[in-house]
Amino acid sequence: MEVVQPDLRNLMIENARRSKTLFTDSSGGSARKKLKLTTDTNEPSQREKDALSVRLHAEYQHVRELPSVISQKQATAMSLRKKGKRPAANEEEQKTQKLIEGIPQPLSSTNVPQPGSNALVQIRRPPPTTSSSSDANSSTALSVARAQATHQVKPDWHPPWKLMRVISGHLGWVRSLAVEPHNQWFASGAGDRTIKIWDLATGNLRLTLTGHISTVRGLAVSPRHPYLFSCGEDKMVKCWDLETNKVIRHYHGHLSGVYTLSLHPTLDVLVTGGRDGVARVWDMRTRSNIHVLSGHKGTVADVKCQEADPQVITASLDSTVRLWDLAAGKTMGVLTHHKKGVRALALHPSEFTFATGSTSSIKQWKCPEGAFMGNFEGHNAIINSLAVNEDVLFSGGDNGSMSFWDWKSGHRFQALDSIAQPGSLDAEAGIMSSTFDRTGMRLIVGEADKTIKIWKQDDKATPETHPLEWKPTLGRQKH
Repeated sequence: MEVVQPDLRNLMIENARRSKTLFTDSSGGSARKKLKLTTDTNEPSQREKDALSVRLHAEYQHVRELPSVISQKQATAMSLRKKGKRPAANEEEQKTQKLIEGIPQPLSSTNVPQPGSNALVQIRRPPPTTSSSSDANSSTALSVARAQATHQVKPDWHPPWKLMRVISGHLGWVRSLAVEPHNQWFASGAGDRTIKIWDLATGNLRLTLTGHISTVRGLAVSPRHPYLFSCGEDKMVKCWDLETNKVIRHYHGHLSGVYTLSLHPTLDVLVTGGRDGVARVWDMRTRSNIHVLSGHKGTVADVKCQEADPQVITASLDSTVRLWDLAAGKTMGVLTHHKKGVRALALHPSEFTFATGSTSSIKQWKCPEGAFMGNFEGHNAIINSLAVNEDVLFSGGDNGSMSFWDWKSGHRFQALDSIAQPGSLDAEAGIMSSTFDRTGMRLIVGEADKTIKIWKQDDKATPETHPLEWKPTLGRQKH
């Protein structure tokens, strides 16, 4: 069979025609001819600008006109600006800025955008008289951007907190605390394997519960039942009936020590987390394991429940915080801003926000998506515990350091070190647990020196005797 060869002459003509279509300006003159016209009259740098101008106009010819929708929004924004009003923040399609400046127009006048044109690319040489105004505009824009970056909220004044009472009685580190709903008493769990019930007003011991065979790491008092829940390093999760002071239920399933637990405020659901890296959701009455919230790669150090989504928030030593969908038992989001293990969580009692604490890092977040709000900077220690009332955040460190923060602005208005009780080692000055009472007026702190310390605000302090020491900083907000 004879193979038919293509006509090379016709093929060359077709290729030349296609090249001419691609590289010819809309005015009909080719880029090569235009470039040749400017060769003898301009400097080399000017020739390069002319050549670039020709190429740009040839390549961006099809996008010179904006779509009609964007043109309408642009016209609306321009009319608002002429009236002295700022356009809405979500109208991102404002007047298109010039992508390239300082390049002259091509020699043909047909490619020059008209004054009212919606061109995406406007190529022009700025007149020499506008240099001073452009410098002024750039400096103004820079100052506005700098002001926005450094804008900080002035903190409210808070009276300093002072030590009110020291309660002794435990024979081990006080690892967990829980206040009952009516604010009459609180419970503490410690390394001596006991749970003690204390009178909140007087600090007297009411009751001692024994049953765990290892350190009690988590406590919670139900607001709707006469139940106290506890968990410990012995893998046990217990439900105590406070009318008989006996264990009535066990929740079996964790493969290792259980470090934290939390009760759902409205559902009969209990969530526990521990060293096996999962959080387990239990039916309070049937003891059935509803969900196994798996995803963390390290110990689950703290867990919190709330009514609205995300209903469960977990913090782990794998340096992440996870937000969980309780109905589906799946992760809604993962917060990866921390560099070290996250040991503490604190939910704000009225705002839809929470705080997380890891080594030298405390961060504030907004629910439900977990949007980052800000840092509490300055507490350089391993943060073991966080507690928050309406306007004050407390953070306790592994070395006994304590910090009190203004929740609104993140300003630390008080920093001090806990003093170990007489007879203890200095190394035992460590904050292991903390919680505010139901009024937010008393702070209960469990420490490594086996004591429970109760703090209150100084009633005699005034803004004159303890002035607010705050100065805005120029640092940008870090994530």
